[in-house]
Amino acid sequence: MSSPWQDPMIDVLSRVLDVSVYRGGLIISNMANVDTPGYRARDINFQQELARVNDGLSDTVFAPSARPIMGLPIRPDGNDVSLEREGLLLAETQIRFNAGVQLLRDYFKTLLSAIHEGSGS
Repeated sequence: MSSPWQDPMIDVLSRVLDVSVYRGGLIISNMANVDTPGYRARDINFQQELARVNDGLSDTVFAPSARPIMGLPIRPDGNDVSLEREGLLLAETQIRFNAGVQLLRDYFKTLLSAIHEGSGS
């Protein structure tokens, strides 16, 4: 159960950051295993995971479902990791994370401004 002073916007933005960090870790793991025979790249669907955790925000435990990516070209050693693909996904994920941080920063500035205006400062 959430406390009475929790803010839904902060909760949503923290979930954006959680999903971004988790996805970034998966991508880095994929990159680290580029030379591991038989390794299959894994990922999550960012929008789907974010929607899932936001459906029941206060009661949902963050437990994303990482799955192998279907349809990637498989090398003769059974590995399907492409450093180019993973690099692009990592950049996209970093952009989403940075946007979430900026939105959170802007939201806190707005809250601080409201607090200062309300206190007569």
